[in-house]
Amino acid sequence: MKNDRIAILIDSCTDVPKEYIDKYGMFVVPLTIIYSFGEFQDGVNITADEVYERFSEEIPRTSLPTGETIMEQFSLIEQQGYKKIIVVTISSGLSGTNNMMALIAKEFPSLDCRVIDTKNIGIGAGFTAILAAQLIEEGLGLDEIEKKLQQTLSKTKIFFCVSTLEYLKKGGRIGLVSAVVGSALGIKPVISCNEIGTYYTVKKARGLKKAISAAMELATKHAAGHRYNLAVAHGGVPADAHEIFERLKSRLPDYKETFFGQISPALVVHTGPGLIGIGVQPLD
Repeated sequence: MKNDRIAILIDSCTDVPKEYIDKYGMFVVPLTIIYSFGEFQDGVNITADEVYERFSEEIPRTSLPTGETIMEQFSLIEQQGYKKIIVVTISSGLSGTNNMMALIAKEFPSLDCRVIDTKNIGIGAGFTAILAAQLIEEGLGLDEIEKKLQQTLSKTKIFFCVSTLEYLKKGGRIGLVSAVVGSALGIKPVISCNEIGTYYTVKKARGLKKAISAAMELATKHAAGHRYNLAVAHGGVPADAHEIFERLKSRLPDYKETFFGQISPALVVHTGPGLIGIGVQPLD
């Protein structure tokens, strides 16, 4: 019976791979990408490649999902007979999406809604949505699922490197990452999300290659002694990312599941081309 089942609603920047969205029947709210000539819905009517191709002409802005778009998804969930819902969003420290979802949830009193602020970004947030789906499949109740998800949030980490900080600066998402990290020396930061869900520099290295090596080292240390899920996300560099993915899997063979993919168009806007991200979700 659908009444006994729990729906999952995510935002597009959680980067849950499409096969998992389809497998678990997740509902998705897309963020908005704004150009001078029009607005697009993240991953719906614009692709990451299209954002890259247009960078030479215009770097767009991103915005929260529209209230109408969020209402539509909540209405759809209600119409399909669900009574319980878990909402998983990217960090409230990076986007107002979480707050907007929580406000709109109150408009649907028939739904027992739990809104999870992952304090994370991309697949770092997506891990939580996938785990929620798996716990639902195992037959756990809503309270227990919420408790388990909250317990994993602070342990789940993404370490990412960008070829330039220009896009993070332009989008106002620089957080605690120094905008001047020695560009003359080619110093590159390894970036993650802190406990309040804003970006900070975990480590610095000279050159992107060394920064990525440092990110791999950080991920390896974070996974030590655990069973874990492992992810590699990239910004338009699939070949490089795949090589790193294979190296990580051989270095970290005790994974339960692995995820690999291109980041969402809205995240591309804020990070530019060349991103490499490594995600680790300890499971015990």
